[in-house]
Amino acid sequence: MTDTSKLSGPLKGTRIVEFAGIGPGPFACMLLADMGAEVITLVRPKQMPKGAAARGRKIVEVDLKDKAAIAGVLSLLDSADALVEGYRPGVMERLGLGPDVVLGRNKKLVYGRMTGWGQDGPLAQAAGHDINYISITGALAAIGGADKPVPPLNLVGDFGGGSMYLVMGMLAAMLEAGKSGQGQVVDAAMCDGAASLITMFFDMTAAGRWKEEREANMLDGGAHFYGVYECSCSNFISIGSIEPQFYAQLRELAGLDEACFDAQMDQKQWAALKDKLVAVFKTKSRDEWCKIMEGTDVCFAPVLTMSEATKHPHMVAREVFIQQDGATQPGPAPRFSRTPSAARAPVKAGLEDAVKAWAG
Repeated sequence: MTDTSKLSGPLKGTRIVEFAGIGPGPFACMLLADMGAEVITLVRPKQMPKGAAARGRKIVEVDLKDKAAIAGVLSLLDSADALVEGYRPGVMERLGLGPDVVLGRNKKLVYGRMTGWGQDGPLAQAAGHDINYISITGALAAIGGADKPVPPLNLVGDFGGGSMYLVMGMLAAMLEAGKSGQGQVVDAAMCDGAASLITMFFDMTAAGRWKEEREANMLDGGAHFYGVYECSCSNFISIGSIEPQFYAQLRELAGLDEACFDAQMDQKQWAALKDKLVAVFKTKSRDEWCKIMEGTDVCFAPVLTMSEATKHPHMVAREVFIQQDGATQPGPAPRFSRTPSAARAPVKAGLEDAVKAWAG
């Protein structure tokens, strides 16, 4: 087992105060904590967060309705490099912790704001979830079968469009603050980030290479050489044989000798060729196809459940999954050669002690 006490992470020495929330905010702070940032998470009394998203934190119970507690929080923020909050617009201001107050006391602080709709706009005060934020960007309409869109878990809005863009924005702002001496507000909206994630598909649409129909394009399941197929065992495999040389190996290993498979990029033939591949892949089990194709240039992988993924040889060899508090969870990513990250367990602390530690 890795000794996490000897791992620093590239953000060692960075101080971040997190106002506890759910979803993308905690996940963003988990990433920052994994990379070595000292994150103090302020939670309501008797609300100890659990799970992987809470790792690496000092957990401090605070009643934000208590004016004395607010004074302590402001003192803590005086020594912080950054703040993360995920409330609706205006909540922090009403608590007396808005950007004007906090940045007025600590001009170098980066103020990270995580919301679904953003700090302004007609929907800024409306409730919502990942599925709503990705709906208005065009992303959800492009994902799923031909009959209807399918929510891609909450990966595109909450974590892709939210957490990742918040982390990127905060790191950029902290880097700039180190040069200018001036902090700023980072407005990370999940609808903004989700829209950014589908930039390539806007480009493809503009170039006439993308149809606004599901299962009608190369990357959405429309092409026979890029998709998911069921095997004889009722499990699934995936192929992504886009390039000619990869497609040629797919044909060789799957025995696709018919001349009709020559027309790889003829979209009019895709549906018929997909039907043929459906029949081919059902002739063998997933394990049998893995023996034939895994590790080749077919661009092939078995479709694994989460429990199966933890046992896959590649994932095991790279130690992608770790054990913490008796539970299996994904380990830190990305990886650093000189300042490795580490998944540290959360610890409980008091507000006064946290203020003294940072002030000292």
